[in-house]
Amino acid sequence: MTLHLEAFDLLATMVAVVRPSGECLFANAKLEDTMGVSRKTLLRGNLLEWMVEPGPLRSTLAATAANVVATGRFEGQLRRLALGSAEPLPVQVLVAQTDRFDRLVVELIEIEQQTRIEREERSVGLAQANKELLRNLAHEIKNPLGGIRGAAQLLAMELPSQELSEYTNVIIHEADRLQALVDRLLAPHRRPHLVGDVNIHEVCERVRSVVLAEYPRGLEIARDYDTSIPEFRGDREQLIQAVLNIVHNAAQILAERRAEGGARIELRTRVARQVTVGKQRFRLALELHVQDNGPGVPEDIRDHIFHPLITGREGGSGLGLTLAQTFVQQHQGTITCDSVPGRTVFTITIPLP
Repeated sequence: MTLHLEAFDLLATMVAVVRPSGECLFANAKLEDTMGVSRKTLLRGNLLEWMVEPGPLRSTLAATAANVVATGRFEGQLRRLALGSAEPLPVQVLVAQTDRFDRLVVELIEIEQQTRIEREERSVGLAQANKELLRNLAHEIKNPLGGIRGAAQLLAMELPSQELSEYTNVIIHEADRLQALVDRLLAPHRRPHLVGDVNIHEVCERVRSVVLAEYPRGLEIARDYDTSIPEFRGDREQLIQAVLNIVHNAAQILAERRAEGGARIELRTRVARQVTVGKQRFRLALELHVQDNGPGVPEDIRDHIFHPLITGREGGSGLGLTLAQTFVQQHQGTITCDSVPGRTVFTITIPLP
């Protein structure tokens, strides 16, 4: 294994090159950021001293250096040097040989990050399966639905009394409601993807004005924008719809707080560096955080909120977040949710050029 140390700075995981004794010879940018100290300080240290329990690392370094094993893997806890009071960071540790017997590569992967990546991969696969299911289901429903509505209209013309027509009106009304639901299921697949230059703050401002027009009292929509974020290529209308679905959903959930005058939603934009979306690595990404001070997502649906027809709100269709996820994924992005009572944050992540 020939080492090109500068390439390690592009990785999202922490990497150190060490001697079998643990003496640090190289630390990449991610390790420097996580530890909270300069690279020069790390190069004067020993990796064994950074572990809560150094024993497993010591034995794995020795076994790998002696060629007893080509690679070693275990889980441990990493001390963050600049944050003495902080909780240790759970990591998966991988130790590998190099082309020199006196140098080993140690990769430290945050277990939380690994779990997030696996969750994103499952989410993308599930979203694709849901999309096909919904599209097929919508087409299967649409044809008989038209027949039911037409038959009800013909029947209404033959009925002798107005009282009986009320029943056919119910059929027609419910058929129209289901037709609208089917149209929403098919919406992401009908309209072509119209790509152009997108300014995320124009998207946010459009959504903000629409929601405040609907809820003019008791709701504050604050902004915290990073104006240095560049434009990117995307479908502006799809992104407006995605953000609108999330913000509108938050505004509805804040009904009690709106009545009291204390409902608050914040739109916050930031640039994230060295971001992994799915299995792909991006140097820069846009992060749009939509935060509200509502009651939080019910725990029983928290892991399923992006599934179709799942809703925690009475009268909700359960399609808003599903469609938002579909639109964002069409931009190679992801949506995540972190929710506790009093604070819910939806984060849209989209790669930047």
